[in-house]
Amino acid sequence: MNRNDVTEKIIATKVSKGIKWEAVGKKVGLSKEWVTAACLGQMTLDEKQSKIIGKIFGLTAEEQKWLQVVPYKGSLPTSIPADPLIYRLYEVVSVYGTTMKELIHEEFGDGIMSAIDFSMDIQREADPKGDRVNVVLSGKFLPYKQY
Repeated sequence: MNRNDVTEKIIATKVSKGIKWEAVGKKVGLSKEWVTAACLGQMTLDEKQSKIIGKIFGLTAEEQKWLQVVPYKGSLPTSIPADPLIYRLYEVVSVYGTTMKELIHEEFGDGIMSAIDFSMDIQREADPKGDRVNVVLSGKFLPYKQY
């Protein structure tokens, strides 16, 4: 057994029981975005959170322990994603990444946006021409220091 096996079990249980990530997030007491990332193997849960996830998805004590292991983050199967939705996000960064970088540097100076001190919000936005996906990324600005 490994972390990927636990992720696959979580996904299979989610599908078979019709579980929604928003409901899981509420039970854990954190955002649906962060809890989904944790259940998909990208974040580390503590013991209390692992027990809640374990109860929701019928995980054994051993499987719950795997949720507490620091994962290998950013583990897409290919360097350029093949999944159409993930590829579109990759495309957004490919096309607008330099613009985002330029505007962040102009506003904040030389540094980066943290993906550790970070939050994300994904919402459906009604639009008469077709609903829109509203993604808000919020990361702490980390300036480079001189030494």
